[in-house]
Amino acid sequence: MTDSLLVLNAGSSSLKFSLYELAAGGPEPGVRGRIEELHRAARFTARDAAGTVLGARAWPQGALGASEALSFLIDWLAGHGGAHPVAVGHRVVHGGTEFAEPVRVDAATLERLERLAPLAPLHQRANLEPIRALAARDPGLTQIACFDTAFHRTQPEPEQALALPEALTREGVRRYGFHGLSYEYVAGALGRLDARAAAGRSVIAHLGNGASMCAQRAGRSIATTMGFSTLDGLPMGTRPGALDPGVLLWLMDAKGMGAREIEDLLYHRSGLLGVSGATSDMRVLLASDAPAARRAVDLFVYRVGRELGSLAAALGGLDALVFTAGIGEHAAEIRARVCRDAAWLGVELDESANGGGGPRISGVASRVSVWVIRTDEELMIARHAARLLHSS
Repeated sequence: MTDSLLVLNAGSSSLKFSLYELAAGGPEPGVRGRIEELHRAARFTARDAAGTVLGARAWPQGALGASEALSFLIDWLAGHGGAHPVAVGHRVVHGGTEFAEPVRVDAATLERLERLAPLAPLHQRANLEPIRALAARDPGLTQIACFDTAFHRTQPEPEQALALPEALTREGVRRYGFHGLSYEYVAGALGRLDARAAAGRSVIAHLGNGASMCAQRAGRSIATTMGFSTLDGLPMGTRPGALDPGVLLWLMDAKGMGAREIEDLLYHRSGLLGVSGATSDMRVLLASDAPAARRAVDLFVYRVGRELGSLAAALGGLDALVFTAGIGEHAAEIRARVCRDAAWLGVELDESANGGGGPRISGVASRVSVWVIRTDEELMIARHAARLLHSS
Protein backbone atom coordinates (compact mmCIF):
# COMPACT_ATOMS: atom_id res chain seq x y z
CA MET A 1 0.00 0.00 0.00
CA THR A 2 1.22 3.51 -0.84
CA ASP A 3 2.06 5.67 2.16
CA SER A 4 -0.33 8.52 2.82
CA LEU A 5 0.06 12.01 4.23
CA LEU A 6 -2.67 13.88 6.10
CA VAL A 7 -2.88 17.68 5.88
CA LEU A 8 -4.84 19.58 8.52
CA ASN A 9 -5.94 23.21 8.38
CA ALA A 10 -7.54 23.94 11.75
CA GLY A 11 -9.48 27.10 12.54
CA SER A 12 -11.34 28.26 15.61
CA SER A 13 -14.59 26.68 14.39
CA SER A 14 -13.57 24.29 11.61
CA LEU A 15 -11.16 21.53 10.71
CA LYS A 16 -10.28 21.10 7.03
CA PHE A 17 -8.41 17.98 5.96
CA SER A 18 -6.87 16.47 2.85
CA LEU A 19 -5.33 13.03 2.41
CA TYR A 20 -2.55 12.53 -0.13
CA GLU A 21 -0.75 9.48 -1.48
CA LEU A 22 3.02 9.91 -1.40
CA ALA A 23 3.63 8.94 -5.02
CA ALA A 24 6.98 9.10 -6.84
CA GLY A 25 5.92 12.22 -8.76
CA GLY A 26 4.75 14.06 -5.67
CA PRO A 27 1.69 14.01 -3.41
CA GLU A 28 -1.46 12.80 -5.17
CA PRO A 29 -4.76 14.15 -3.79
CA GLY A 30 -7.32 11.74 -2.41
CA VAL A 31 -10.03 12.25 0.19
CA ARG A 32 -10.64 15.77 1.41
CA GLY A 33 -13.31 17.49 3.45
CA ARG A 34 -14.09 19.43 6.58
CA ILE A 35 -15.85 19.50 9.90
CA GLU A 36 -17.61 22.86 10.26
CA GLU A 37 -19.43 24.73 13.01
CA LEU A 38 -17.44 23.16 15.83
CA HIS A 39 -18.89 23.83 19.31
CA ARG A 40 -22.29 24.56 17.75
CA ALA A 41 -24.02 22.25 15.28
CA ALA A 42 -21.06 20.42 13.75
CA ARG A 43 -21.24 19.00 10.22
CA PHE A 44 -18.79 16.61 8.55
CA THR A 45 -18.38 16.08 4.81
CA ALA A 46 -15.75 14.06 2.94
CA ARG A 47 -15.29 13.77 -0.83
CA ASP A 48 -12.93 11.90 -3.11
CA ALA A 49 -10.68 13.58 -5.67
CA ALA A 50 -13.53 13.59 -8.20
CA GLY A 51 -15.88 15.36 -5.79
CA THR A 52 -18.07 12.37 -4.94
CA VAL A 53 -19.40 12.46 -1.38
CA LEU A 54 -17.89 9.61 0.63
CA GLY A 55 -19.23 10.50 4.04
CA ALA A 56 -21.44 12.98 5.87
CA ARG A 57 -22.58 13.40 9.44
CA ALA A 58 -24.13 16.02 11.71
CA TRP A 59 -23.93 16.40 15.48
CA PRO A 60 -26.43 18.07 17.80
CA GLN A 61 -25.70 21.58 18.97
CA GLY A 62 -22.65 21.90 21.21
CA ALA A 63 -21.74 18.21 20.96
CA LEU A 64 -18.34 18.37 19.26
CA GLY A 65 -15.14 20.11 20.34
CA ALA A 66 -11.89 20.34 18.38
CA SER A 67 -10.25 17.30 20.01
CA GLU A 68 -13.35 15.17 19.51
CA ALA A 69 -13.54 16.28 15.88
CA LEU A 70 -9.94 15.21 15.31
CA SER A 71 -10.51 11.81 16.95
CA PHE A 72 -13.59 11.27 14.79
CA LEU A 73 -11.65 12.17 11.65
CA ILE A 74 -8.72 9.83 12.38
CA ASP A 75 -11.09 6.96 13.13
CA TRP A 76 -13.18 7.71 10.03
CA LEU A 77 -10.12 7.69 7.77
CA ALA A 78 -8.98 4.38 9.26
CA GLY A 79 -12.40 2.89 8.62
CA HIS A 80 -12.64 4.15 5.03
CA GLY A 81 -9.77 2.74 3.04
CA GLY A 82 -7.64 1.89 6.05
CA ALA A 83 -5.73 5.16 5.92
CA HIS A 84 -3.03 5.39 8.60
CA PRO A 85 -0.95 8.43 7.59
CA VAL A 86 2.81 8.22 8.04
CA ALA A 87 2.89 11.96 8.75
CA VAL A 88 0.62 14.96 9.26
CA GLY A 89 1.26 18.40 7.80
CA HIS A 90 -0.30 21.39 9.56
CA ARG A 91 -1.02 24.95 8.52
CA VAL A 92 0.29 27.21 11.28
CA VAL A 93 -0.44 30.90 10.82
CA HIS A 94 2.51 32.37 12.67
CA GLY A 95 6.17 31.38 12.55
CA GLY A 96 7.52 34.65 13.88
CA THR A 97 11.01 35.65 12.76
CA GLU A 98 12.68 32.32 13.57
CA PHE A 99 10.66 29.93 11.37
CA ALA A 100 11.32 30.68 7.71
CA GLU A 101 10.87 27.07 6.55
CA PRO A 102 8.55 24.16 7.39
CA VAL A 103 9.76 22.18 10.40
CA ARG A 104 9.21 18.86 12.13
CA VAL A 105 7.42 19.51 15.40
CA ASP A 106 8.79 18.13 18.64
CA ALA A 107 7.97 19.20 22.19
CA ALA A 108 10.54 22.03 22.14
CA THR A 109 9.30 23.35 18.80
CA LEU A 110 5.70 23.24 19.99
CA GLU A 111 6.64 25.28 23.03
CA ARG A 112 8.30 27.91 20.82
CA LEU A 113 5.23 28.08 18.59
CA GLU A 114 2.93 28.47 21.57
CA ARG A 115 4.93 31.54 22.64
CA LEU A 116 3.87 33.17 19.36
CA ALA A 117 0.16 32.88 20.21
CA PRO A 118 -0.14 36.55 21.36
CA LEU A 119 0.86 37.60 17.81
CA ALA A 120 -2.11 35.69 16.32
CA PRO A 121 -4.53 35.13 19.22
CA LEU A 122 -7.48 33.86 17.16
CA HIS A 123 -5.45 31.57 14.90
CA GLN A 124 -2.30 30.18 16.52
CA ARG A 125 -3.91 28.27 19.38
CA ALA A 126 -6.46 26.72 17.02
CA ASN A 127 -3.65 25.67 14.66
CA LEU A 128 -1.63 24.07 17.47
CA GLU A 129 -4.46 22.18 19.19
CA PRO A 130 -4.48 19.28 16.67
CA ILE A 131 -0.68 18.99 16.97
CA ARG A 132 -0.96 18.55 20.74
CA ALA A 133 -3.87 16.13 20.42
CA LEU A 134 -2.11 13.95 17.84
CA ALA A 135 1.11 13.93 19.88
CA ALA A 136 -0.84 12.64 22.88
CA ARG A 137 -2.61 10.03 20.76
CA ASP A 138 0.47 8.82 18.85
CA PRO A 139 3.78 10.22 20.19
CA GLY A 140 5.78 8.63 17.36
CA LEU A 141 3.77 10.23 14.54
CA THR A 142 5.76 12.69 12.41
CA GLN A 143 4.14 16.13 12.43
CA ILE A 144 5.26 19.01 10.23
CA ALA A 145 4.32 22.67 10.65
CA CYS A 146 4.09 24.93 7.58
CA PHE A 147 3.80 28.66 8.18
CA ASP A 148 1.73 31.40 6.55
CA THR A 149 4.38 33.95 7.51
CA ALA A 150 7.45 32.09 6.22
CA PHE A 151 7.05 33.07 2.55
CA HIS A 152 7.41 36.76 3.43
CA ARG A 153 10.75 36.47 5.20
CA THR A 154 12.42 37.35 1.88
CA GLN A 155 11.06 40.91 2.07
CA PRO A 156 13.53 43.77 2.45
CA GLU A 157 13.95 45.08 5.97
CA PRO A 158 12.10 48.39 5.40
CA GLU A 159 9.01 46.43 4.38
CA GLN A 160 9.11 44.41 7.60
CA ALA A 161 9.82 47.36 9.87
CA LEU A 162 7.39 49.52 11.83
CA ALA A 163 8.31 53.06 12.92
CA LEU A 164 8.27 52.21 16.62
CA PRO A 165 10.98 52.18 19.32
CA GLU A 166 13.62 49.51 18.77
CA ALA A 167 12.74 47.83 22.07
CA LEU A 168 9.29 46.97 20.71
CA THR A 169 10.77 45.69 17.46
CA ARG A 170 13.01 43.34 19.44
CA GLU A 171 9.91 41.97 21.15
CA GLY A 172 8.42 41.01 17.78
CA VAL A 173 6.35 44.07 16.86
CA ARG A 174 6.99 44.20 13.11
CA ARG A 175 5.29 43.43 9.80
CA TYR A 176 5.03 39.69 9.10
CA GLY A 177 2.52 39.18 6.29
CA PHE A 178 0.22 36.17 5.95
CA HIS A 179 -1.44 33.88 3.34
CA GLY A 180 2.11 32.81 2.43
CA LEU A 181 1.21 29.22 1.61
CA SER A 182 -1.38 30.44 -0.88
CA TYR A 183 1.07 32.89 -2.46
CA GLU A 184 3.74 30.24 -2.74
CA TYR A 185 1.38 27.83 -4.49
CA VAL A 186 0.03 30.47 -6.88
CA ALA A 187 3.54 31.70 -7.72
CA GLY A 188 4.44 28.19 -8.83
CA ALA A 189 1.25 27.84 -10.85
CA LEU A 190 1.87 31.19 -12.56
CA GLY A 191 5.29 29.94 -13.60
CA ARG A 192 3.65 27.07 -15.45
CA LEU A 193 1.18 29.39 -17.20
CA ASP A 194 3.39 32.39 -17.95
CA ALA A 195 7.06 31.80 -17.21
CA ARG A 196 8.08 35.24 -18.40
CA ALA A 197 5.65 37.07 -16.12
CA ALA A 198 6.48 34.81 -13.17
CA ALA A 199 10.16 35.66 -13.58
CA GLY A 200 9.29 39.36 -13.48
CA ARG A 201 7.04 41.56 -11.35
CA SER A 202 3.68 40.19 -10.27
CA VAL A 203 0.97 41.04 -7.78
CA ILE A 204 -1.18 38.22 -6.43
CA ALA A 205 -4.54 39.19 -4.96
CA HIS A 206 -5.74 36.60 -2.43
CA LEU A 207 -9.32 37.83 -2.13
CA GLY A 208 -11.57 35.83 0.18
CA ASN A 209 -13.20 36.21 3.56
CA GLY A 210 -9.65 36.95 4.62
CA ALA A 211 -8.01 39.12 1.97
CA SER A 212 -4.52 40.35 1.20
CA MET A 213 -2.23 41.10 -1.73
CA CYS A 214 1.43 40.32 -2.33
CA ALA A 215 4.03 41.87 -4.63
CA GLN A 216 6.52 39.33 -5.95
CA ARG A 217 9.69 39.59 -7.97
CA ALA A 218 10.68 36.29 -9.60
CA GLY A 219 8.35 34.46 -7.22
CA ARG A 220 9.79 35.99 -4.03
CA SER A 221 7.74 38.17 -1.70
CA ILE A 222 8.73 41.84 -1.85
CA ALA A 223 5.77 43.49 -0.10
CA THR A 224 2.34 42.52 1.19
CA THR A 225 -0.72 44.27 2.57
CA MET A 226 -1.07 42.38 5.86
CA GLY A 227 1.40 43.42 8.51
CA PHE A 228 1.75 42.69 12.23
CA SER A 229 -1.58 40.88 12.30
CA THR A 230 -4.25 39.52 9.99
CA LEU A 231 -6.27 42.71 10.60
CA ASP A 232 -4.15 44.93 8.36
CA GLY A 233 -4.46 45.85 4.69
CA LEU A 234 -7.64 45.23 2.70
CA PRO A 235 -11.19 45.26 4.10
CA MET A 236 -12.25 41.63 4.60
CA GLY A 237 -15.40 39.71 5.42
CA THR A 238 -15.51 40.82 9.05
CA ARG A 239 -12.16 42.62 9.51
CA PRO A 240 -11.60 46.31 8.68
CA GLY A 241 -8.15 46.21 7.10
CA ALA A 242 -5.84 49.19 7.55
CA LEU A 243 -7.09 51.41 10.36
CA ASP A 244 -5.77 54.64 11.86
CA PRO A 245 -4.57 53.70 15.38
CA GLY A 246 -6.26 56.87 16.56
CA VAL A 247 -9.58 55.11 16.05
CA LEU A 248 -8.61 52.58 18.71
CA LEU A 249 -7.71 55.36 21.16
CA TRP A 250 -11.05 57.01 20.43
CA LEU A 251 -12.92 53.75 21.05
CA MET A 252 -11.22 53.43 24.42
CA ASP A 253 -11.64 57.05 25.50
CA ALA A 254 -14.99 58.01 23.98
CA LYS A 255 -16.75 54.64 24.09
CA GLY A 256 -15.08 53.10 27.13
CA MET A 257 -14.28 49.91 25.19
CA GLY A 258 -11.75 47.45 26.57
CA ALA A 259 -9.26 45.30 24.69
CA ARG A 260 -11.58 42.31 24.30
CA GLU A 261 -14.48 44.46 23.08
CA ILE A 262 -12.23 46.09 20.50
CA GLU A 263 -10.87 42.69 19.49
CA ASP A 264 -14.41 41.44 18.87
CA LEU A 265 -15.23 44.57 16.84
CA LEU A 266 -12.14 44.27 14.66
CA TYR A 267 -12.24 40.52 14.06
CA HIS A 268 -15.97 39.81 13.93
CA ARG A 269 -18.09 42.93 13.29
CA SER A 270 -16.21 45.06 10.78
CA GLY A 271 -15.26 44.73 7.10
CA LEU A 272 -17.95 43.90 4.56
CA LEU A 273 -20.30 42.88 7.37
CA GLY A 274 -19.80 46.13 9.25
CA VAL A 275 -20.22 48.41 6.23
CA SER A 276 -23.20 46.56 4.76
CA GLY A 277 -24.84 45.93 8.11
CA ALA A 278 -26.09 42.65 6.68
CA THR A 279 -23.53 40.09 5.52
CA SER A 280 -19.86 39.29 4.94
CA ASP A 281 -20.69 37.18 1.86
CA MET A 282 -19.57 38.93 -1.34
CA ARG A 283 -22.01 36.85 -3.40
CA VAL A 284 -24.95 38.21 -1.42
CA LEU A 285 -23.62 41.76 -1.56
CA LEU A 286 -23.17 41.65 -5.34
CA ALA A 287 -26.75 40.42 -5.77
CA SER A 288 -28.18 43.12 -3.51
CA ASP A 289 -29.56 46.53 -4.51
CA ALA A 290 -29.30 47.88 -0.97
CA PRO A 291 -27.22 51.09 -0.82
CA ALA A 292 -25.19 49.79 2.12
CA ALA A 293 -24.34 46.62 0.18
CA ARG A 294 -23.15 48.69 -2.77
CA ARG A 295 -21.04 50.85 -0.45
CA ALA A 296 -19.36 47.74 0.94
CA VAL A 297 -18.53 46.46 -2.56
CA ASP A 298 -17.33 49.87 -3.74
CA LEU A 299 -15.04 50.24 -0.73
CA PHE A 300 -13.59 46.77 -1.28
CA VAL A 301 -12.87 47.44 -4.98
CA TYR A 302 -11.40 50.86 -4.24
CA ARG A 303 -9.04 49.51 -1.60
CA VAL A 304 -7.88 46.65 -3.84
CA GLY A 305 -7.09 49.18 -6.56
CA ARG A 306 -5.28 51.48 -4.17
CA GLU A 307 -3.16 48.65 -2.76
CA LEU A 308 -2.41 47.43 -6.28
CA GLY A 309 -0.91 50.83 -7.08
CA SER A 310 1.17 50.74 -3.90
CA LEU A 311 2.49 47.24 -4.61
CA ALA A 312 3.28 48.11 -8.24
CA ALA A 313 5.30 51.05 -6.92
CA ALA A 314 7.21 48.70 -4.60
CA LEU A 315 8.06 46.56 -7.63
CA GLY A 316 8.86 49.47 -9.96
CA GLY A 317 6.25 48.29 -12.46
CA LEU A 318 3.96 45.35 -13.14
CA ASP A 319 4.10 42.37 -15.48
CA ALA A 320 1.28 40.19 -14.13
CA LEU A 321 -1.78 40.39 -11.90
CA VAL A 322 -3.29 37.22 -10.44
CA PHE A 323 -6.66 36.76 -8.71
CA THR A 324 -7.12 33.85 -6.33
CA ALA A 325 -9.19 32.62 -3.32
CA GLY A 326 -12.98 32.66 -3.02
CA ILE A 327 -13.76 36.15 -4.31
CA GLY A 328 -10.79 36.31 -6.65
CA GLU A 329 -11.62 32.99 -8.28
CA HIS A 330 -15.39 33.32 -8.52
CA ALA A 331 -16.47 37.00 -8.54
CA ALA A 332 -16.09 38.09 -12.18
CA GLU A 333 -17.61 41.51 -11.42
CA ILE A 334 -14.96 42.26 -8.80
CA ARG A 335 -12.17 41.19 -11.16
CA ALA A 336 -13.61 43.32 -13.95
CA ARG A 337 -13.89 46.44 -11.81
CA VAL A 338 -10.37 46.05 -10.42
CA CYS A 339 -8.95 45.57 -13.91
CA ARG A 340 -10.79 48.57 -15.37
CA ASP A 341 -9.49 50.75 -12.54
CA ALA A 342 -5.97 49.45 -13.25
CA ALA A 343 -5.96 50.52 -16.90
CA TRP A 344 -3.33 53.13 -15.99
CA LEU A 345 -0.95 50.28 -15.17
CA GLY A 346 -1.39 48.74 -18.61
CA VAL A 347 -4.16 46.27 -17.71
CA GLU A 348 -6.62 45.50 -20.50
CA LEU A 349 -9.41 43.08 -19.65
CA ASP A 350 -10.85 40.44 -21.98
CA GLU A 351 -14.49 40.58 -20.89
CA SER A 352 -15.37 37.23 -22.44
CA ALA A 353 -12.44 35.41 -20.87
CA ASN A 354 -13.22 37.01 -17.51
CA GLY A 355 -16.82 35.85 -17.72
CA GLY A 356 -15.58 32.34 -18.41
CA GLY A 357 -13.25 32.35 -15.43
CA GLY A 358 -9.94 32.36 -17.27
CA PRO A 359 -7.30 31.26 -16.58
CA ARG A 360 -6.03 34.22 -18.64
CA ILE A 361 -8.44 37.14 -18.60
CA SER A 362 -6.33 39.92 -20.13
CA GLY A 363 -6.60 41.04 -23.75
CA VAL A 364 -3.91 40.27 -26.31
CA ALA A 365 -2.75 43.91 -26.29
CA SER A 366 -2.58 44.15 -22.49
CA ARG A 367 0.89 45.12 -21.24
CA VAL A 368 0.09 43.28 -18.01
CA SER A 369 -1.07 39.66 -18.19
CA VAL A 370 -3.98 38.94 -15.85
CA TRP A 371 -4.83 35.49 -14.52
CA VAL A 372 -7.31 33.60 -12.38
CA ILE A 373 -5.58 30.75 -10.53
CA ARG A 374 -7.22 28.46 -8.00
CA THR A 375 -5.13 28.32 -4.87
CA ASP A 376 -4.41 25.11 -3.01
CA GLU A 377 -2.77 25.71 0.38
CA GLU A 378 -3.25 22.07 1.39
CA LEU A 379 -1.31 20.78 -1.62
CA MET A 380 1.46 23.27 -0.83
CA ILE A 381 1.63 21.90 2.71
CA ALA A 382 1.68 18.34 1.35
CA ARG A 383 4.60 19.17 -0.94
CA HIS A 384 6.58 20.71 1.91
CA ALA A 385 5.85 17.77 4.20
CA ALA A 386 6.79 15.22 1.53
CA ARG A 387 10.07 17.03 0.92
CA LEU A 388 10.95 16.94 4.62
CA LEU A 389 10.03 13.27 4.86
CA HIS A 390 12.22 12.37 1.88
CA SER A 391 15.15 14.40 3.19
CA SER A 392 15.37 12.39 6.41
